[in-house]
Amino acid sequence: MNSKIISQLKNSTSAKILLNESLKKHTTYGVGGDAELMIIPSNKDDLKNIMGIASQNNEKITILGSGSNVLISDNGIKGVTISLKGSLDQVNIDGEALYAECGARLGKVVKESIKHDLIGLENLVGVPGTLGGALIMNAGAWGGEISQYLESVEAIVDGHIKRLKSSDIKFSYRNSSFKKDTILLSANFKLKKSDSLKIKKNLMDAQDGRKNTQPLNKRSAGSLFKNPANNSAGKLIDEAGLKGFSIGDAKISTKHANFLINDGKATSHDMIQIIKKVRNTVKERFNIILELEVKLIGFNKNELGELS
Repeated sequence: MNSKIISQLKNSTSAKILLNESLKKHTTYGVGGDAELMIIPSNKDDLKNIMGIASQNNEKITILGSGSNVLISDNGIKGVTISLKGSLDQVNIDGEALYAECGARLGKVVKESIKHDLIGLENLVGVPGTLGGALIMNAGAWGGEISQYLESVEAIVDGHIKRLKSSDIKFSYRNSSFKKDTILLSANFKLKKSDSLKIKKNLMDAQDGRKNTQPLNKRSAGSLFKNPANNSAGKLIDEAGLKGFSIGDAKISTKHANFLINDGKATSHDMIQIIKKVRNTVKERFNIILELEVKLIGFNKNELGELS
């Protein structure tokens, strides 16, 4: 890594700078190689300065939230990796308005809304990741989606901080229209006061649903594939006979077939092979091409093959 960029970062930010940092410690799968240069900003100004310095030095930028919903190559990530884990995580509530920075874990945002008897987000309890990641993928569970309650976001778009209304953003199932290089900074939500018992019942129903159907005690990144229209990815994988299929310590969960788990010392290579196996088998059996919900980072075209 160019010593010039490190010097610039030290002089212009209060960010934490890590060289050749193992990404296994920063992802829920617990796999992946090293980040050539990992930077953890302490505030919005840090983040904007980091983006500017990286761009000036023509360094590729990769954003990591809490490391969920991603599968990172065993070869790691070249260039600059910005980790928002543990930073930009403030949550404030004023009446029925909720403001949160996008590095906040979604669980923290949900917990704060429940504490103030605000209904709407409690169904998202247990969904992994940061608020920013949840907005980009339009996270949802048990019939609700996070975009339903969004009023606006503050984001870095094309190097500038902009405020976008929810009406400026197109949301669909596990997707949004945010540009690929957009970095979300904060979000404003409009929720409604409700009876605390009703909220707690919704919360318990969601928690019980996850506990009964998902491998919560295993390392995973949540759902592996998006559900096809009018169908279930987990059901298709199960009917294809792949529940429990494994390569090394990478395994399709026996509890929920749409969860890929690290059952010990799995590698990203093993996980990619399982993903290919599942996609090809489901396509052959049902003529349905499953679309990944998990984001692949750092892989080359030879590694990905038909997934690229």
